Amino acid sequence: MHKGKDGEPGRGADCYGKGAEDIYMRMPVGTLIVGNNNGEIIADLTEHGQVELLAKGGEGGWGNIHFKSSTNRAPRQKGEGKEGERRELRLELKVLADVGLLGMPNAGKSTFITAVSNAKPKIADYPFTTLHPNLGVVRVSHEKSFVIADIPGLIEGASEGAGLGHQFLRHLQRTGLLLHIVDMAPFETNVDPVKEAKALIKELEKYDESLVDKPRWFVLNKMDVVPAEERKKLVKDFVKRMAWKGPVFEISALSHEGCQELVNAIYLHLETLKKSEHRAEETQMTEEARGIASIDPDDPRFKIQD
Repeated sequence: MHKGKDGEPGRGADCYGKGAEDIYMRMPVGTLIVGNNNGEIIADLTEHGQVELLAKGGEGGWGNIHFKSSTNRAPRQKGEGKEGERRELRLELKVLADVGLLGMPNAGKSTFITAVSNAKPKIADYPFTTLHPNLGVVRVSHEKSFVIADIPGLIEGASEGAGLGHQFLRHLQRTGLLLHIVDMAPFETNVDPVKEAKALIKELEKYDESLVDKPRWFVLNKMDVVPAEERKKLVKDFVKRMAWKGPVFEISALSHEGCQELVNAIYLHLETLKKSEHRAEETQMTEEARGIASIDPDDPRFKIQD
């Protein structure tokens, strides 16, 4: 619990009491501050150095000078101060990444992030090897890079608590692109990659439909295991059954086949996204400037204050 100190009482010579020092709490960028009782979003810390007021201190009481009059030159009255705000807050950390990885357990997400970035997640041949988000910096060149986030795999029923549940999906909400990693050569022959992919999308919808609306690419992994003569048909069948019209990439995270082409495409997409956002900001600023310029000085509602 953080509690602000009381301000000082008023002093002689008509002096007001000194206010107490503000309390600053350092939090990492990406912290979401939510009211614990009502779920209200109080602040979203997305920039370095961002400062937000979480709870306002109470107003000081009136000192005796406030009660001074021509008939009462030395009043002894005082006014009580007001209580400050009390808030119970919940802090949620959302990692800041450009790209997020989606996939069932053992789809090869950790192998992929290891292949393309500096991340060193635990990799093993059993489900839920990844137990917490992993971040990796992908360097396209000396001056070009982006950040990729790998979260624990989802399984059907995650919204009801199956597996590790939905608890890590919040880390994907700030990303500009989602890569849906699909295991195209599952060890168990009765596992259907299409059904797995559709089940994961349903879990996304149950958690937050806006995640489904994000730019999302299918990355078909473990293609090195698929016989060369079967690849084309397998991919075509997957796209048809998914009714998918977006980008599809074929890779092998283990052998790195197709990974560099995917990385280059991701970087181009992110750069295009940044330029689009920059143009939108410029347009908004221009429209706001036009709004200011269109004010008529003769309008009775237009007043200039000294």
